[in-house]
Amino acid sequence: MQIVFMNTFEKPSDDHQVVSAQLSICERQGEWAVLWVEGEASSGNPQTWFEGISWEEMMVSFRHGIAKVMGEGFVPIIDGMLDDRRTTPGSLGMMLQCYGELHASEELFGALREWRRTKAAAEKRSAYLIATNRILWMISAFVPKTAEELAQIPGWGSTKHASYGLEVLEITAQANRETEFPLQWVVDKLDSAAYTQWLYKQKKTKYKAQMDRHAAKKHILTTVQEGGSLEQLGAELALSRRELMDRIEQLELEGYNVDPLIARELIDVPEDEQQLVWAALIDVGDKYLKPVLQQVYGSSDASQLNKPVDVLYERLRLIRLRYRRSLTSKAV
Repeated sequence: MQIVFMNTFEKPSDDHQVVSAQLSICERQGEWAVLWVEGEASSGNPQTWFEGISWEEMMVSFRHGIAKVMGEGFVPIIDGMLDDRRTTPGSLGMMLQCYGELHASEELFGALREWRRTKAAAEKRSAYLIATNRILWMISAFVPKTAEELAQIPGWGSTKHASYGLEVLEITAQANRETEFPLQWVVDKLDSAAYTQWLYKQKKTKYKAQMDRHAAKKHILTTVQEGGSLEQLGAELALSRRELMDRIEQLELEGYNVDPLIARELIDVPEDEQQLVWAALIDVGDKYLKPVLQQVYGSSDASQLNKPVDVLYERLRLIRLRYRRSLTSKAV
């Protein structure tokens, strides 16, 4: 294979020596490989971080691996390996998030999490839409006592405050705190080594999620071509039907052919029903499905329908994929 990129990394060891490693990207006849070797390149045992033909997947694996080893203390000779111009690593917001995760009160966090669970169940919403763990960590670390202090927590905007601010402040009012607002003191108080390690952990998590998404995408496409079903994919990928349909629609937007799957999933849907859906998409548009549901089935009230509303919406989404493809074909 031809080496198209190489960089050397170094890390101090416990015995005051320096451990070196080499990272390389290699290519042969359109196939990429990312290799990591600790010690002398000629005698070290290489770890293969990636092998395949996808440049995009290779770069995600490359960055994920870099974040992992830099989090372990390796420093590249050529710097700037994970620069991301869309973020500001030294920003106060990032430091507050880090400090919150490292110094959260377990007792207060537990109380806030229980409040969130109850609220999410009452509103029938996902818990993270009420407040993410990161927000709860920061609240439990900084313990705001007033609306003005709560507003300084990154991610806690006016909408959340209008809905939940008083309830959260009732919980924090019962907790002790040792720090003060405003929170600029975190810049000097936060341990720089811990913050650096935390930043690499965030990058590692980010790239791992991208790698998992690429793997799921390949699995979906393979299963579609091999005659699999939505039920099979949902079980194998541990995704809800709604999440899976989101992925299918994204693949369609990217130009992949999912018609075989659509045909299999709609095989038991009467042709006249499919034609009614198609006509409704032409009539009321394909952006929102609730008007389509009402026009075809006469109601959006689950109690008035002969099938569960989520089943009907999935059916509509599948037919809409065909409809949108037909519009694209006409445009071409």
